[in-house]
Amino acid sequence: MKYITLLLLVLFVSCNNSIEKNNEVVETPNNAIVEKPVLNLEQANRLANLPLHCMDTEYPNKLGQTLGSDADLKTPKTLHPAFYGCFDWHSSVHGHWSLVKLLKMYPDLDNSESIKEKLLSSISKENILMEIAFFEDENNKSFERTYGWAWLLKLAEELHTWNIPMARELESNLEPLTHLIIDKYIEFLPKLNYPLRVGTHTNTAFGLSFAFDYAETVNNEILKNAITERAKYFFLNDKECPMSWEPSGSDFLSPCLEEAALMKRLLTIEEFRPWLNNFLPQLKDTNYKLDVGLVSDRTDGQLVHLDGVNFSRAWDLNKISEGLPEYNHLRNIANQHINYSLPSIVGDSYEGGHWLGSFAIYALSSIDFSK
Repeated sequence: MKYITLLLLVLFVSCNNSIEKNNEVVETPNNAIVEKPVLNLEQANRLANLPLHCMDTEYPNKLGQTLGSDADLKTPKTLHPAFYGCFDWHSSVHGHWSLVKLLKMYPDLDNSESIKEKLLSSISKENILMEIAFFEDENNKSFERTYGWAWLLKLAEELHTWNIPMARELESNLEPLTHLIIDKYIEFLPKLNYPLRVGTHTNTAFGLSFAFDYAETVNNEILKNAITERAKYFFLNDKECPMSWEPSGSDFLSPCLEEAALMKRLLTIEEFRPWLNNFLPQLKDTNYKLDVGLVSDRTDGQLVHLDGVNFSRAWDLNKISEGLPEYNHLRNIANQHINYSLPSIVGDSYEGGHWLGSFAIYALSSIDFSK
């Protein structure tokens, strides 16, 4: 009888140390050190094909606009001549960011010259003026707030730090829209009384993180101060974030980790340590385990969001652990998340392929190979 009991105990432990993935069992031991994923030239070429495939693909398209009259019924390319492909506006923007990022890292990228031509064609002065006209329409003043705004500033930041003549032309062409988005942030933030703690586009912490990165890079003190003041008002006294509630069924962001990564940007190390210990005390445990978000159907545009949560968790965990040796174990958890989703996004259906490459690139570029 004791042997049967022992066998049942072994089976129980085994089941609890595994997860089900598309009807297959995948082992996830607590402390297994996984291989670091690498963004090399071969990987960069594969990932570049994702935005290249979709940036000129006008349909299907989710416009997300508010119609004021019949006159607003226009094609995506007419409304958004710069950013009309890749299913929706924000995905087109971060698809352009992907190509800029990859070209910066690997100037010898396949099709580099045609990629540059596409960027120059999309981000022209004339096209950007048309984009501004859409944002200034009375019915669409909150368009893409703040997810698309954040990615637009991430694109502007990437261009600003790219030291080639073409980047100066693109940055100059984009500048009027960049300034419009900055003004929108500064106008909107004092009006926002409560943060949005969700795992999708309107997450406040994510929108502020990318905007803060831009402001810090270009030394825009007005924007930095606006973000810092509001973020501290929202989040400084937060405690015990419920990580066990995450992720929701279609999340691509972690509400808890996005907030922690934002506060890491804003606080000194001496301020951040006690804040994080109150906010997510479990992260300090070297045996801490965070299961990946499981994707059951990558042809479903909502369910495939869970690949996105794996990539964004990874870049958040890497950000949180910067300069904090006691949190270095989080880097391995980040690698686990990237390794789960990365093999599936190239050659994937359009539902994920039109945007997940950008998330993968940002997650891969967050890895510190000196650790």
